[in-house]
Amino acid sequence: MSAPDILAQAAAEMADRARTYDRPEGERSMAATVAAFAAVTGLRLTETQGWLFMVMLKAVRSQQGAHRADSFVDGAAYFALAGEAAASAALSVSAEETTP
Repeated sequence: MSAPDILAQAAAEMADRARTYDRPEGERSMAATVAAFAAVTGLRLTETQGWLFMVMLKAVRSQQGAHRADSFVDGAAYFALAGEAAASAALSVSAEETTP
């Protein structure tokens, strides 16, 4: 499986989640997930940190046992979602800074 194949499969999986969860923008559950995590543990993660946690999970799994392409596919998708969350957070900060 080539790098473009991994990225294409990750995009296809994200599109499938959009259909599964009936949201045109796709499944975006990390904000609710980190809020629930904070309620249970008292530790507050940003949405970006939540996605990066999932990237690390997949990175660790990729090193255990036989090769499984899904660790790399899911990791690519999670990293893309982390980038999306980081960009959104940066836009929010920028908007707050320019609001009088």
